[in-house]
Amino acid sequence: MHKLAVVAIGGNSLIRNEAHQTVPDQWGAIGETCGHLAAMIAAGWDIVITHGNGPQVGFALLRAELASDLLHPVPLDLCVADTQGSLGYMIQQALRNNLLRLGIRRSIVTVVTQVLVDRDDPAFLNPTKPVGPFLTRERAEQYRKEGKAVMEDAGRGWRRVVPSPRPREILEMDAIRALQSAGFLIIAAGGGGIPVICEEGGALKGVEAVIDKDLTASLLAIGLRADLFLISTAVDQVAIHYRTPQERWLTEMTVDEARRYLHEGHFPPGSMGPKIEAAIQYLEAGGKMVLITSPSAIGKALEGEAGTRILP
Repeated sequence: MHKLAVVAIGGNSLIRNEAHQTVPDQWGAIGETCGHLAAMIAAGWDIVITHGNGPQVGFALLRAELASDLLHPVPLDLCVADTQGSLGYMIQQALRNNLLRLGIRRSIVTVVTQVLVDRDDPAFLNPTKPVGPFLTRERAEQYRKEGKAVMEDAGRGWRRVVPSPRPREILEMDAIRALQSAGFLIIAAGGGGIPVICEEGGALKGVEAVIDKDLTASLLAIGLRADLFLISTAVDQVAIHYRTPQERWLTEMTVDEARRYLHEGHFPPGSMGPKIEAAIQYLEAGGKMVLITSPSAIGKALEGEAGTRILP
């Protein structure tokens, strides 16, 4: 029996840096990451992959802004759905090609995934997540008149801000379980999932919001009863007192230690904080182990030679 891992790949797995954002650059980054994932599969793991999409959604919103005189605007939930498809296609192809080099043939599928959020989530009253391009003051005022929230960003211009509600339920979970049981490698819940609310009578409706991808990945790992929740990020290990003279890299910590470090402010909301919160959520729901490391260190981390392990 193969062990099952849910692997959440971060933005650095899709775009290396601001100087390498073209489509060929993205193919290169994704191909490199999928090489490490293929080696993981060759070592006996089954995996379900989820991914970020922040830059790609930003590109889509910028295109829509530049074309606003010619075409209709694209709602944020559709942008998330679009990037689930495009990035899912890229990961499917890159992973298949890397597996073929290892003599492995597996069927790979992307699931366009809706994630239920609470329509009464407090985040809807306080939008804080910047999305899309910088705007002129005049354009920002136009957005305000349309009922969209905007915020000035450190003197660099204005940007739209949207809510970031907590994920409550992955609506395609039954399909994901069935595909995984049938032997498929799966890409699902990209970008934290398409945010939807439930209206009277059970009807679903997409909303202008962004869901944290790591929190959704945690729900995915819980729902699949994964043996491992692997979070791929820009650093090989997690640190406390990061970038201070007291900086200390962590090889292992318990869920209680992770919770304490989080409350002490070692993991900021805009960087490592959501990853640690997602790890705690998974472990408290009965998960076995969380591993946080960079894409290139995945192999060593699985052998206990790199990364940060978080245990119950």
